[in-house]
Amino acid sequence: MKAFGFLSFGHYGSGRGPGDPSAGQSLKDAIEIARGADELGVNGAYFRVHHFARQSASPMPLLAAIAATTERIEVGTGVIDMRYENPLYLAEEAAQLDLIADNRIALGISRGSPEPALRGWEAFGYTGSRDPRGADLARDKFATFMRAVRGDRLVDADPAQHGPGQRLRVEPHSPGLADRVWWGAGTRETASWAGELGVNLMSSTLLTEATGESFGDLQREQIERYRAAFAAAGHGRVPRVSVSRSVFPIVDSRDLVWGQLRGGSGDQVGVIDGFTSTFGKSYVGEPDRLVAELQADAAVRAADTLMLTIPSQLGPEANLRILQTFAEHVAPALGWEPNQDGPVSGYAELPR
Repeated sequence: MKAFGFLSFGHYGSGRGPGDPSAGQSLKDAIEIARGADELGVNGAYFRVHHFARQSASPMPLLAAIAATTERIEVGTGVIDMRYENPLYLAEEAAQLDLIADNRIALGISRGSPEPALRGWEAFGYTGSRDPRGADLARDKFATFMRAVRGDRLVDADPAQHGPGQRLRVEPHSPGLADRVWWGAGTRETASWAGELGVNLMSSTLLTEATGESFGDLQREQIERYRAAFAAAGHGRVPRVSVSRSVFPIVDSRDLVWGQLRGGSGDQVGVIDGFTSTFGKSYVGEPDRLVAELQADAAVRAADTLMLTIPSQLGPEANLRILQTFAEHVAPALGWEPNQDGPVSGYAELPR
């Protein structure tokens, strides 16, 4: 691990008190957490995207607000559901956001997780999927998005204005943005596909597979397959890889509230979206214990970036406390390089 950030699910409620923020308060809290994290040296601020739910939705306004009020922290998503997106419009938004952020964007994209709405992407106007989960639609649109982000000229120009045979690219264009796009993979197969495509890997908070191996070992195999596919495809750069974990350091009496999470100390297997899936455990305890456990986690060792899933609905103070205690008491022993040291880079070789 070189870097760590926070992953917020952006839950909100009716605004009736602590732990139940309104939609507006949850967005303002997210900005405050990101600004505080930037000052702590945290490397990334990432947000889940869901539709028809009391969670973060269209992310660009929030990301733009954070990008405009921070200096070093990477700003991104984990992940945008491509089924709901217009690929060319998303490419325009992403480029503008990247230019505002001075090239600090880490845009995680995928098919997305189950949503409350039945085939909700069709309500957004995106039809034609032959897959009940819309995976074919997401991949086709992602391919178009990546061509647009890379600056391909995709659209015929009006010959009356530009002469015959001219093609136009999406504007604005942000050079290098394509190297900071991630695919959120929930299986070993999709990780290999992301490697072949040449995008970064954002390994999911759960894997829609269960082999009997621990979550960390299964995720490590996913990362190994991704890196092998990336290398075999001949992409001329070092890719980035991230994993996410729930980590709650207990340093003093202010942190004892997290002790109640100790019961969930093992991996879990369940069914989501019709797939038998593996969920990682929560890490809760004193710093020395957390360091030992995270060093023993094969996937955390293999990834350059660790995303800490945070209880964002509890507000900035509680969440910045988690980030601060992790930064001061755990992260340095794992190899952390604070954001003051510059942009995060991937591992040239898979760490052991």
